[in-house]
Amino acid sequence: MLTVLLPFRDASATVAAAIRSVLAEPCVQAVVAVDDGSVDASRAEVESVADPRVLVVPGEGRGIVAALNLGLAHVRTEVVARMDADDLSRPGRLAASLEALRPLHASSIVGCRTEILADVEVQEGLRRYVAWQNDVLTAEAHQRELFVESPIVHPTFVLRTAALRSLGGYRDGPFAEDYDLLLRADAAGGALVKLPIVGLDWRHTGGRLTFRDPRYAPEGFRRLKAEQLAARLRDEPRAIALWGAGRDGRRMLRALRDAGVPVARALDLDPRKVGRTVQGLPIDHYETLRGPADELVLACVGTRGARQDIRAELARRGYREPEDARLLA
Repeated sequence: MLTVLLPFRDASATVAAAIRSVLAEPCVQAVVAVDDGSVDASRAEVESVADPRVLVVPGEGRGIVAALNLGLAHVRTEVVARMDADDLSRPGRLAASLEALRPLHASSIVGCRTEILADVEVQEGLRRYVAWQNDVLTAEAHQRELFVESPIVHPTFVLRTAALRSLGGYRDGPFAEDYDLLLRADAAGGALVKLPIVGLDWRHTGGRLTFRDPRYAPEGFRRLKAEQLAARLRDEPRAIALWGAGRDGRRMLRALRDAGVPVARALDLDPRKVGRTVQGLPIDHYETLRGPADELVLACVGTRGARQDIRAELARRGYREPEDARLLA
């Protein structure tokens, strides 16, 4: 059995359907619906579901992190699942996630594939993101892709309640709370896995928080990556090289150095950059790579197709992910 944690604010048009979609599964013991300061009819819509498993918790309108942590305090089951007030959970998603979680490490998180449910035109970038994360399924694949982008959509998270509490719940800060939780769960030894089924219709509207809140801007993602890498590379004996001296690489380099990651040099293939410097570091051609025994590589090139080319070149030179190299874009 599990509890669904569902914060809502001014979602009167969708919240009742979202709740009914999870209540359709017998494994749902409770839905903790946190009203994060709604001023529309959302509360009435939630109460109209008229199911004793739904607990409405009044919040203070302090944002999603505060609402999630408030709701977490009311969870009484061993497992907690996330759900957003404007999405639809497909039949069997939660039961399958619960089963997949059982054999995994205590801090593991299970997600599922998603399909876009759009009220507005969907941009190509979002379509590519959904297609990418839908292809990341195994724990090994999530390890490789974790520092590229957030590989599991937040309303599909299913994890142990004790693990979420031991990790400190959700952190509030100038960053995406869901990506932060994934990084911390991975650092604690948890596996990140995804069901090979589409289990959630993920709604996108023009006013979605993801598109307008600065916490979900690229700078916040760079900050999280750099913070986590600094902790993981604290005792790294090898020299650290950053592959990418373009715009994305420069921005990532600044974040890494601010976090205390001792990047020794930059790598690139553009003859206009090779031989110059970036933020005081030399830019060398990638062919001068010293090999995995002597040099760890962080790669941050945002050009479409570059990730695959870099990954192939690193593999050809004997680099393994994530032991010897991490892709950051």
